[in-house]
Amino acid sequence: MIYLFWTCAQEKEANAIIHELLEKKLIACASVIPNVTSHYWWEGKIESSSEVKVILKSRKEHFDAIDALIHKRGSYDVAELCAITPTEVSENYLQWLKRNI
Repeated sequence: MIYLFWTCAQEKEANAIIHELLEKKLIACASVIPNVTSHYWWEGKIESSSEVKVILKSRKEHFDAIDALIHKRGSYDVAELCAITPTEVSENYLQWLKRNI
């Protein structure tokens, strides 16, 4: 199992991509956190913007397909997508995830 942290420009865009990821069985679940303020370097300047943070729950073998879909469908030139492998996962949750993707 992996958690993928993804930042998206708008909630509508995030929901459309999440729906496609779910339909393709690339993720088992997504949590959307709206109205995140991000501060970052872009083209030599410090920028700030309101974004949407998304936490995707998936399997390691799906990372490349998820990455490709987000870069194809998303509006960002450089989309944040970072995977983290948890050290411990509830067995019930892990079995649910495996049954769904």
